[in-house]
Amino acid sequence: MLTVENVTYKTGKHTLVKDISFMVQPGEIMVILGANGAGKSSLMRLLSAEKKLSAGSISLSGKALNSYTAKELALKRAILNQQNIVNLDFSAMEIVQMGRYPHYGNKPMTHDLDIINEVMTVTGTTHMADRSFLSLSGGEQQRVHLARVLAQIWDTPEALLLLDEPVSGMDILYQQQTLSLAHMLAKKGFMVVAILHDINLAAQYADNIMMLKNGRKWYHGAPADILSTKSIYDVFETEADVFTNPNTLKQLIMPKVITHHLSEQNLKPFTL
Repeated sequence: MLTVENVTYKTGKHTLVKDISFMVQPGEIMVILGANGAGKSSLMRLLSAEKKLSAGSISLSGKALNSYTAKELALKRAILNQQNIVNLDFSAMEIVQMGRYPHYGNKPMTHDLDIINEVMTVTGTTHMADRSFLSLSGGEQQRVHLARVLAQIWDTPEALLLLDEPVSGMDILYQQQTLSLAHMLAKKGFMVVAILHDINLAAQYADNIMMLKNGRKWYHGAPADILSTKSIYDVFETEADVFTNPNTLKQLIMPKVITHHLSEQNLKPFTL
């Protein structure tokens, strides 16, 4: 279980996360929603132990997160960041193999190679194995990095998988496949915490949603309980209609069109 109690994070005079508490059980997907600057990525960095808490506590599997060694944590938790910068000319398979580094010494064992092949299969990256990572599109690179973080915890029961905007740059097919894979992993006992910008994807795949604004938790619960015209306006300052999809019984969010009143002068093309 992931347990977060009264967590606060400050940098300088700014409080980016304020007094947030929640729990994630094995088998659950929790999605974090919020406008830009709401504190989503700061919270994710706290959950990954990349940043130190200003107040509160986080425990993973009953043990304080800050008491794990780097290797112990690498075997229990994996994170897919928004940006994963690679400058050297590795192949896609070499990138994925990096996820297994905490599990072996000088070279991967047969078990490690089997896992690398499995995660590349489920992420649809097998055909890229020998290609230069630098030659891949942004969406393809994101899928390779997803395979890497899955390789890290693939054989760890009840591991924590942190996904910071995992479907950015992906087309609609791979967005659905990626989140379907996260759903499958949760059903196998993983704990998944994901940041998404698409509310409809959150409604479709999340067991629980936490909505942040100004670093604070405003709403938290099952999608059917918290996704409403009011909550969306409160958090995003956007008007939207919320329906129930009769085929899936999931919420369907339809933002209302915003009309801008521009003068003719505003619409004139720029001239040099």
